[in-house]
Amino acid sequence: MATTPEPTPGPTPGPGPLSGVRVVELAGIGPGPFAAMLLADLGADVVRVDRPGGAGLAIDPEFDVTNRNKRSVIVDLKAPDGPARVLDLAARADVLIEGYRPDVAERLGVGPADCHARNPKLVYGRMTGWGQQGPLAPRAGHDIAYIALTGTLGMIGEPSRPPAVPANLLGDYAGGSLYLVVGVLAALHHARATGTGQVVDAAIVDGTAHLSAMIHGMLAAGGWQDRRGANLLDGGCPYYGTYETADGRYMAVGALEPQFYEEFLNLLGLQDHADARKDWTRWGELREAVAARFQSRTREEWTAVFEGSDACVAPVLSLREAPHHPHLAARGTFTDHGGITQPAPAPRFSATPTKVRTGPALPGADTADVARDWDVPDLMKGLA
Repeated sequence: MATTPEPTPGPTPGPGPLSGVRVVELAGIGPGPFAAMLLADLGADVVRVDRPGGAGLAIDPEFDVTNRNKRSVIVDLKAPDGPARVLDLAARADVLIEGYRPDVAERLGVGPADCHARNPKLVYGRMTGWGQQGPLAPRAGHDIAYIALTGTLGMIGEPSRPPAVPANLLGDYAGGSLYLVVGVLAALHHARATGTGQVVDAAIVDGTAHLSAMIHGMLAAGGWQDRRGANLLDGGCPYYGTYETADGRYMAVGALEPQFYEEFLNLLGLQDHADARKDWTRWGELREAVAARFQSRTREEWTAVFEGSDACVAPVLSLREAPHHPHLAARGTFTDHGGITQPAPAPRFSATPTKVRTGPALPGADTADVARDWDVPDLMKGLA
């Protein structure tokens, strides 16, 4: 007889503002799982439908924190009865999230029409890079290609070097996951008010383009140059950027307003550069002076110099250093759960606080519990 994984403890009743909301997540990688994690962090009962032997991140599932606060079942969508098991879940859910290429869910028998036939109130969230329509819709892609076409990648980095790659934070998670969550919650509000569900088409290209709304306004007004390293917020400005310290580490400077700039110069000992703030012809001179000063001390020493000031200067910390910063530690911005240091749920709620309730859901570990809790006994078929 085959063995099954130990079940993940079920979500604690009543956590977070989305308590009582049921979400089905068709397993994938990247922005879909992160969006589902955010819903789970906010208290939703998220059931992740994993495939038999399906690949997730290239790490041990026990460390995949994007699957925290969820439960997992295994369904083979290519088996004759696989789609019916997903439709059984969809019939009892408020939200379904999938991240397949366009028309794949339809071919599998779990597309919007199939799900809405069982549950007209369902919010069907679709997470893709290119969107459901357009010439590139059927094509493969990754974060870097999506942000490249939107103009946002081309904004980042030094003018004399290739654009800097911002991990997959800008496209997958900011332009993708967060827009999917906003869309799902808006559609859920509509569904509860009208009884009618709908499809949310969250494309990373759309969300990432939307993130640049302010920049496009500045561009139209003549307040932004369409090239890297030439603007107030893209590293072109010498008092908004990063500088290397004597120990090879970095400090981040954001002294934009006059009063912050004045304090910044005073603490650096560069008061004679006060008039360079608005004179861009002197920005090269100012940058060299600031860089030379930062090179004279270590990051720790400069952190002490700017401590308690309004100069808007902070040390650039690594991922392992960040949880130990006194401010982040005091706020509990990071938390430890199951031996894994990870970002705590955000944002925060006064009446319905959130927390990491369970560790990453292991594939199939919760099939029996979900079958019972959601009253879908057929989920157990095929399990031995």
